[in-house]
Amino acid sequence: MNDFKTVKYEQDGSVGIITINRPESMNSFNARLRHELLEVCQLSTNDDSLRTIVLTGEGQLFSAGADLKDGGAANKSLYDILLNEFRPIFDCIINAQQPFIAAINGSASGIGLSFALTCDLIIMADNAFMLSPFTTISLIPDGGMNWYLVHQLGYQRAFQLSIESERVSASRCVDLGLANKMVPSDDLLNESVDWAKRLAKRAPLSVSATKKVMRYASHRSWSETFDMEAKIQQELGNSDDFREGVTAFLQKREPVFKGK
Repeated sequence: MNDFKTVKYEQDGSVGIITINRPESMNSFNARLRHELLEVCQLSTNDDSLRTIVLTGEGQLFSAGADLKDGGAANKSLYDILLNEFRPIFDCIINAQQPFIAAINGSASGIGLSFALTCDLIIMADNAFMLSPFTTISLIPDGGMNWYLVHQLGYQRAFQLSIESERVSASRCVDLGLANKMVPSDDLLNESVDWAKRLAKRAPLSVSATKKVMRYASHRSWSETFDMEAKIQQELGNSDDFREGVTAFLQKREPVFKGK
């Protein structure tokens, strides 16, 4: 295992746990964190033994966003940093076979919020919140945040939340559909890993394909989505896991899926 300084990575059975580890800087993103998080994302998503991956932050918060004191960004444009250093991490999460669960402790702000929204599922501590603070520093939401907020909230509500830099509580995030669950702060990591373990028992080919199709459906027509469903359903219908699932159902036992 590489000696990561800004990211912690561990495995609990079939669950990978990635922790953003710059608590002294509010888990904000500098050049090293961008590099190491990409490396850890690639490492974990290429591990066939992992069925689900949890992404969280060390200490009191998930991430405050970009590190405005990052000396490593001095000679780079924001455009280059976003496209060449941030974008590959987002692509890794989106294209992963495994679902990612964002476990938000404290604040998920700026591009830190973008990472949370990019994950497939979100669980929040009861004292956590989401924040898009960009209008306080004369920037716009980035990391794909505009796309996620408009798709999930509609234009007017997303626009208001962003330009007013509204702090959105965990309970309201659940009500708005920005998060799936809220749990007591002391239980966040345990609840997140337990949830990930339960999902890991589901048929991995099915979970992965559902992620793929639903992300595809978010920007495609009904007809295109129907066609893709039919194609993937045929592929899954020829799998060993499908045969195991049907056999286990008929035998009234728990299926043993192997991802094949």
